[in-house]
Amino acid sequence: MHDRRDFIRKTLVLAGTAGLLTSGLAATAARSQTFGPMRRSNRYEDSFLHERKPFAWPGNKTLAVWIAPNVEVWHFDSPAGSAISPNTTNRVPDVINYAWREYGMRVGLWRFADVFDAAGVKATVALNSKVCDAYPKAVEEMKKRGWEFMGHGTTNSESLAGLPPDKEKEVIRHVLKTIEQATGTRPRGWLGTGLTQTYNTLDFLAEEGVTYCGDWNNDDQPYPMKVKSGKMFAIPYCMEINDIGLFIRKGYTGEQYYRSVMDQFEQLLADSAKQPRVMGIPLHPMITGQPLRIKYLERALAEMKKQERVWFATGSEIIDAYVRANPTG
Repeated sequence: MHDRRDFIRKTLVLAGTAGLLTSGLAATAARSQTFGPMRRSNRYEDSFLHERKPFAWPGNKTLAVWIAPNVEVWHFDSPAGSAISPNTTNRVPDVINYAWREYGMRVGLWRFADVFDAAGVKATVALNSKVCDAYPKAVEEMKKRGWEFMGHGTTNSESLAGLPPDKEKEVIRHVLKTIEQATGTRPRGWLGTGLTQTYNTLDFLAEEGVTYCGDWNNDDQPYPMKVKSGKMFAIPYCMEINDIGLFIRKGYTGEQYYRSVMDQFEQLLADSAKQPRVMGIPLHPMITGQPLRIKYLERALAEMKKQERVWFATGSEIIDAYVRANPTG
């Protein structure tokens, strides 16, 4: 009986403490509310697509499609990166996931190359700069096909998040210089590792001559962004059909992936009768480059190629055409 009373007393004390904690959190949340101005990015003008002046892509096309395979490397002693198997303890080496990612470079990327070659389209590669050091032959093969290269950080084990300004500038310069030395062309585009940025990233990229970025997915058209110097444009990368999200996070089958990509395409094509649109196809060679999935990408591209109003282009080609059609943009 004594033990029971003691248990009840302790339970009531704990319940009361929890109540005080809860009410305290509620009070903190209430105090955190603000009636001041909305905190926004201030990186672009507000613009509703239906209010913009219509224009056309080259050849009087209405829908621009660009294909963006992510060609990446990861440190063997880091647990960071996309995973096919959970690594909740952050063990290293994480052999199962590291090897799965490496499949993309060894095999999956070359399935992409075969599909793109057969379709007669060029990719815009989001390239980790360390690929240039680790896989120079792969860079040469991509160069032979006339693919474009965007900066994509150093490796996918690291990002720009949290870097102090001086270090971030150093990383961006190193990435762009390394890719330029390996490919002969300085990247004009950028896709952040994990699409991460700091408050300074766009300014630093523009300072270094980068003119477009795929990180800001809030439109179906390119648009000008505000930077301290130079010029910067957002380009739709289309995260909704990113193969990481569909295959790995949502567990889609190949048929479901195909249907999602085609649903995206068909709606954008219909919309483009009124206003030109852009459709990005984000890809990862260790995911869609797998044997069970590649035919669904191949089928989707074949269907898109049948449409006369579709223009397959690189990121730079799309931005150049946008600027020509919108000279004040």
